Amino acid sequence: MAVETSRTISVEVNGVPYEREVEARRLLIHFLRDDLDLTGSHVGCDTGNCGACSVILDGVLLKSCMMLAVQADGSSIRTVEGLGSDGELDPLQQAFSDHHALQCGYCTPGMLMSATALLERNPRPSADEIRRAIQGNICRCTGYVNVVKAIQAASGQEVSE
Repeated sequence: MAVETSRTISVEVNGVPYEREVEARRLLIHFLRDDLDLTGSHVGCDTGNCGACSVILDGVLLKSCMMLAVQADGSSIRTVEGLGSDGELDPLQQAFSDHHALQCGYCTPGMLMSATALLERNPRPSADEIRRAIQGNICRCTGYVNVVKAIQAASGQEVSE
């Protein structure tokens, strides 16, 4: 029995269609970063613990280090590069900036994608709902307080400073 070593996949990433030959064992994060040059999503732990590689695939938030690129064949993927447009920040990105919700920035793409998925499901989440939504993202710099405030602000809620 022959083992499949590569396969052609078709995906849409941030609204742009791509067709590429990929190794059967290539992780989605490496496909996005190395094959498509979309380096916004970060490789942190390669074990699904840190959340820095989070993307939205067919409307579902997932950690792209935990999925093979061939499994994404036929899917629509959104990465952090898909937020904002024409060089302008989207409201969530702006809120992260305004509320000092980023420090070193390594976790920021995953935080933004987790928050985007949350706000699409629940446009006005409580602070507890926000904390639950971002719990799969590890940040060693912010302490999460300003991240929660930024997500509240992006949802149009009053934020106490």
